[in-house]
Amino acid sequence: MSKTTASDPAPAAAEDQDLGAAGSQLSTAPTEEPPNLPSLGVIGWARWFWRQLTSMRVALLLLLLLSLGAIPGSLIPQSGQDATKVADFRKGNPTLGDIYDKLGLFHVYSSVWFSAIYILLFVSLIGCIVPRTWQFVGQLRGLPPGAPKRLTRLPAHTTWRTAAEPEQVHSAALALLKKRRFRAHLAGDSVAAEKGYLRELGNLVFHIALIVMLIAFAWGQLYKSEGNKLIVEGDGFSNTLTQYDDFKSGNLFTADDLVPFSFNLDEFTGTYERTGPNKGTPRTYQAALDYSTGPYGKDRKTTVKVNHPLEIGDAKVYLVSHGYAPVITVRDGKGKVVYDSAVPLLPLDANVTSSGAVKVLDGYRNPQGKKEQLGFNAFFVPTFGGSASGTMLSQFPALDSPVLALSAYHGDLGADSGIPQSVYQMDKTNMKEFKDSDGKLFKKLLRPGETMKLPNGAGSVTFGKDIKEWAGFQVVQEPGGGWALAGAIAAIGGLAASLFIQRRRVWVRAVKGADGVTVVEMAGLGRSESAKVPEELGDLAGILYDETPAASDADDPADSPDPDPDREPGHDTPVPAEGAEKR
Repeated sequence: MSKTTASDPAPAAAEDQDLGAAGSQLSTAPTEEPPNLPSLGVIGWARWFWRQLTSMRVALLLLLLLSLGAIPGSLIPQSGQDATKVADFRKGNPTLGDIYDKLGLFHVYSSVWFSAIYILLFVSLIGCIVPRTWQFVGQLRGLPPGAPKRLTRLPAHTTWRTAAEPEQVHSAALALLKKRRFRAHLAGDSVAAEKGYLRELGNLVFHIALIVMLIAFAWGQLYKSEGNKLIVEGDGFSNTLTQYDDFKSGNLFTADDLVPFSFNLDEFTGTYERTGPNKGTPRTYQAALDYSTGPYGKDRKTTVKVNHPLEIGDAKVYLVSHGYAPVITVRDGKGKVVYDSAVPLLPLDANVTSSGAVKVLDGYRNPQGKKEQLGFNAFFVPTFGGSASGTMLSQFPALDSPVLALSAYHGDLGADSGIPQSVYQMDKTNMKEFKDSDGKLFKKLLRPGETMKLPNGAGSVTFGKDIKEWAGFQVVQEPGGGWALAGAIAAIGGLAASLFIQRRRVWVRAVKGADGVTVVEMAGLGRSESAKVPEELGDLAGILYDETPAASDADDPADSPDPDPDREPGHDTPVPAEGAEKR
């Protein structure tokens, strides 16, 4: 009759505690502690708030809120990007516009609520990273922990017997593990090794890169500038505020931050597909420039193309648009030239059907000798389809058959009223129409070189043979762009390292058995369940087994007690337990 005795629970508890110590610090993630109500008072609540703010779940929540908060900025017109669209939206939706205005949805990225989320996320990330960094540095300076008392309790383990001495096994294990780039050392009767620190380093790099991106984004928004300028062939530009057609900048940007440079537009070249489904699509779209840096810089030549800007210091000059500028000459009734200039017209479609206004503000006198101002609505098509087409729309973007349509007015353009006006539109409030013989608005189609005589000897308008082209440039200064790109690359690299690199530990214990034969135990432990740990352990065990001589059959009598309950009888090769492969 056999007897069974209850095992003492104390050793088992000690072993569990020992196993927990062996697997500790495989991650720098903060440990979840039981909720502890803060003590009453300002300090207690401040500590509680700080713990909540620096927790990972709050950081993820803030990151989600930041992403959701950016959605209105891409769906609703923003005053910093297009004030005209914002004004049109308010005019068409007065009630909704007032609500959006109160919520700051017309300037999302500078609103109070978006800035609050942004700053809280910034503080949360710093509060998470600093303690984890110090903990990781401490782990790098320390040594891998010693082996648990029973390596067979680990999920991946193996054992075998060898004729080598324990010291020989330890030396071979140290050399093998260091060769495989493990950090290894001898701890008591076992070798402890660890590998995969780049996982935690990648995790820290990812979070630090997020902070760099946040700083770069804030820096770029505060110090950025963006201006647009339309330049006709032969004209130039100097990078000063007064030269821009429109300009917007960050809150901390000043005029002194503008990069000093200037350039002239020598020629714009545009060629287009003539046939096929892509007919009219630009093939060549480039501007030849002469530019200089600083007040005394040497002139240099360059070519600016789409997505290939001219870079001068922190400024980038992009080619963003193109159109035509017919040369218009206006004479009064006595033949005196009162206006002679290329008039840039704005495109209305992909075939560069264009419209604009010609304004003669000074120097004109009517047949009675009184000072007046002239205005002409201009409509231009580079390729006229002919009267048979029935429409005044361009058939192709190139100058194949240019036609200019003009309608004439005289009176007061209101340029001296102090109210800003668009150069592309004409205020006809105080203007009178020139009438033709039928009493209708005087208008005419002109081809290059043709002249339109105004009624009653009021003068003439000539459409010049030389049709110039204009190019629209956008000058951007965004100092945080390089840092944002570096942060994004670092974040991707850190995230890849944290996902694909596994931090794991390996222990090798070699001790003399009861029969004097050395028993080798080998086990591995990873941060998470993975097939890589058992495979790597099996590979290391096979190499280590080959480097140490196996125990002979004489050293393993059948009637001797088996010092390792996990070893199969009659085998001297490493026998894997659960999770480890047999070689």
